[in-house]
Amino acid sequence: MRQPEPAIDTSPSIGDEVKTTTCYMCACRCGIKVWLKDGQIRYIQGNPDHPVNQGVLCAKGSAGIMQHYSPARLDKPLLRVGERGSGEFREIEWDEALDIAASWLKPIRERNPDKLAFFTGRDQSQALTGWWAQQFGTVNYAAHGGFCSVNMAAAGLYTVGGSFWEFGEPDWDHTQYLMLWGVAEDHDSNPIKLGLGKLKARGAKIVAVNPVRSGYGAIADEWIGIRPGTDGLFAFALIHELLNADRIDLDYLVRYTNAHWLVVDDPGGAEDGLFARDLEGHPLCAIDSHRFARANDTGIAPRVVGEYTLRDGRRAVPAFHLVAQRYLDPQYSPDAVSERCGIPADTIRRIARELAEAAFDRAFKLPIAWTDAWGREHDSMQGRPVSMHAMRGISAHSNGFHTCRALHVLQMLLGAVDAPGSFRYQPPFPKPLPPPNRPGKARQANGVLDAAPLGFVHGPEDLVVDEAGAPRRIDHAFSWAYPLSAHGMMHTVIRNAWAGDPYPIDTLMMFMANMSWNSSMNTAQTIAWLTDKRDDGEYRIPRIIYADAYASEMVAYADLVLPDTTYLERFDAISLLDRPISDADGAADAIRHPVLDSAKQREGRDVRGFQSVLIDLGARIGLPGLTNEDGSPKYRDYADYIVRHERAPGVGLLAGWRGAHGEVEAKGQPNPQQLQRYIDNGGFWRSEVPEDARYFKMANRGYLDWAQKMGFLGHADPIVLQLYSETIQKFRLAAQGHGAVQPPDEHRERVATYFDPIPLWYEPLEGAQVERAARAARHEESESRTRTAITPPLPSAGEGWGEGDSGGELAGGTSPLPNPPLRAGEGDHPFPLSAVTQRPMFMYHAWGSQNAWLRQIATRNWLYLHPDTAARHGIRDEDWIEVTSHHGTITVQAKFAANVQPDTVWTWNAIGKRRGAWKLGKDAPEGRQGFLLNHLISDITPRGDYANADPVTGQAAWFDLRVRITRSAPKDGAVRESSPQFAPLAMGEADDAPLRYGAQFRAKREGTSS
Repeated sequence: MRQPEPAIDTSPSIGDEVKTTTCYMCACRCGIKVWLKDGQIRYIQGNPDHPVNQGVLCAKGSAGIMQHYSPARLDKPLLRVGERGSGEFREIEWDEALDIAASWLKPIRERNPDKLAFFTGRDQSQALTGWWAQQFGTVNYAAHGGFCSVNMAAAGLYTVGGSFWEFGEPDWDHTQYLMLWGVAEDHDSNPIKLGLGKLKARGAKIVAVNPVRSGYGAIADEWIGIRPGTDGLFAFALIHELLNADRIDLDYLVRYTNAHWLVVDDPGGAEDGLFARDLEGHPLCAIDSHRFARANDTGIAPRVVGEYTLRDGRRAVPAFHLVAQRYLDPQYSPDAVSERCGIPADTIRRIARELAEAAFDRAFKLPIAWTDAWGREHDSMQGRPVSMHAMRGISAHSNGFHTCRALHVLQMLLGAVDAPGSFRYQPPFPKPLPPPNRPGKARQANGVLDAAPLGFVHGPEDLVVDEAGAPRRIDHAFSWAYPLSAHGMMHTVIRNAWAGDPYPIDTLMMFMANMSWNSSMNTAQTIAWLTDKRDDGEYRIPRIIYADAYASEMVAYADLVLPDTTYLERFDAISLLDRPISDADGAADAIRHPVLDSAKQREGRDVRGFQSVLIDLGARIGLPGLTNEDGSPKYRDYADYIVRHERAPGVGLLAGWRGAHGEVEAKGQPNPQQLQRYIDNGGFWRSEVPEDARYFKMANRGYLDWAQKMGFLGHADPIVLQLYSETIQKFRLAAQGHGAVQPPDEHRERVATYFDPIPLWYEPLEGAQVERAARAARHEESESRTRTAITPPLPSAGEGWGEGDSGGELAGGTSPLPNPPLRAGEGDHPFPLSAVTQRPMFMYHAWGSQNAWLRQIATRNWLYLHPDTAARHGIRDEDWIEVTSHHGTITVQAKFAANVQPDTVWTWNAIGKRRGAWKLGKDAPEGRQGFLLNHLISDITPRGDYANADPVTGQAAWFDLRVRITRSAPKDGAVRESSPQFAPLAMGEADDAPLRYGAQFRAKREGTSS
């Protein structure tokens, strides 16, 4: 007898309710639709109406379900009862937790606010956290940017008033040639995927410059496997070829940059290297050998080369003259840099030709009339269909600031900054150069800092140092050691707090910053600093307050743990004051709002959004901006703050639906219904840039007026791109003994060397210093010291050339910088291989690699190396190997991969976990076989004199790591583990049962038990 067919619902309902909000699974901040069924998440899909992703959603975004339902979620505030690191806590209620925190913080604020160090990870709410630190009065605040992106941001904002990363984009609709420099898949990923799809569809060429070919590079038309840290040399060789061939856009340079501004040439003089100016301070240019004009005048034909005698008898040369003089030097020819970069000279010459052909031979015009900032009318917009995008791969080096600037110089020479077809600014950029907000350093009578703790220095007078020139910040940001550290230096905080340098702190408060594991260099010693005690038995870092949504490694080292919500349980503002989600054609911001009630997600769970906790704490402490005149709290919670707080009259965190009834945008009084208007409109707001204002934003009258009206700019003056940086030259002059504010003697050579107004290249510091130490050991100091870059004027050679007093052990005598090049090949350098990490497209930081669905893609990482490299070392596929840097050794498992430059090894970032964290099983591969390269990376230079960071901005030099590899002896019968291994953290037992999310929906539909 034939059995009846089972009843199958071929069109099941996705859910019974859908809510739109903003994803938080990476920095892309895509719009999502969250489908709910019976009060639980059923499905997450991309929002097709959202301007960021237009409905596209990646694996991370879809896996947000398992991020929300993660077993690692924290449930209650925790107070440490055992030793730090023991994982011994007792659960407490929120009132007790906030009372404890306030009792620690209030006396600090009364005595010395700088004794609080407040540092946050990738929280996307710096518009609140930075302002809160300002209200508290501490200079010791920063976010993650110091170990992530400050080279990219500072180089761009000091050069073109914008930057790569998420603040600019290629002209996806018009570019014909795209170069991706060091781009991983973790930032702005869905818009980049959409854009690359457009380029592929119309046959535009994509060139990926990266030691590793993955992600976007895998679909590029050409992969250039460059040696890490040499991108600047490659860029200079391209510039060299373009200058030699006279394939540059001089009209663009004179119209939009300071190429024609006269630079004083007066060696030893107090104004050497500054711009020549008239009596009213306007920069000058040369019309002919004897006549001068204001550089911003119209109707003139200024000279861009030559030497001129000013009326006061001093010599001057145009800025472009100095640029051409430097990069036409044979040291920057393709033949000279080829071996060091690992790129054939003919390839370099061909890429330069292709850039010029795309920019000039395939030039086009858009028939859009516009008016420039000087009132000149144009009937079209000149296009240059060549664009560039860059990310951490070029910036996370100790030479990254100048490398990033080099790319901007290359763009300017091609006329390819905000022209049709080129790199484009996203509002609220561009900003004046440098941006007007300087870092706060003085406290007002009410204890509030005079400005936000982070900002942009305009000269030595803006540094946050004491009268002797010593740093005032615990991270040494904005000091003579790292003057342009616009994002702070989170990677130096724990060492300096432990050492009491420049002073002991009382409390370290951190949010979502896994500084005891994957967000620290020198991981083992960092853990030791967190647990080290003084002779009296007290911790050297007396108190640590930590907030996180999950049981990360850092939770175990806190004294007080404040449990955060997941991103689906709280309000957030994706603000134009912080990390905007604009595109080149429109300004945009967005919100997150509670899709789910945190109190109903798990029995006994009592969590609060950290932003609301900050506001509560500020009121309890009595911070001026957070209390009314009668001392009562000014804001109910973060949602209330988002709506009612004004940074300036009419300017709040959100730009949409302002005014009493939501009738205005950008600037207007608070609207009590603003958040609901966002919710009703998909969770975002967007305002179109006027059509005639979408290009040449730095000098487009339509855009400048619009940006001023929107509150993005304080004035509508044109923004002149800086081919030559006078701001940087001011620091060199100070180091040479000029001006009222000068560096201490120990920093003079360093500042004079690295603060070059024209981008330069020098060997990454780690590799150069260990090589020099090896040379000294081999008595090879008589070798040639041929420089790899010309850097006129240079100071006299001295100890370490700006690297400080090393005590002689590693210095090896004098060391001309830029350093001699590392020889290609094996044997001449004690650590002949570069080692880097890549951010996988399917995970993001540590919190993504504990996600049950994403773990199905990868549960451990390998050290990937080229088969030829393996053969030279006698290593077979999947052998266990020892990887050694100047700092330490790890044991990991190797895997062959031909998608890597042969002198480089690499791995995925942040997959390795410490056992006991993140509620993973005790035998989880992430803890047994997973690993971090961080164990090999020192937080200080090999010489021990400065942080392992860029000497201009202080960005952590993660990718300077140099290693050697050897095969590890087999261990018969033993299950191999990576090393080092740390004692498992006691943070609760993990349930080893499979996570079968979704079964409950099927069971209910079928009327069975799940």
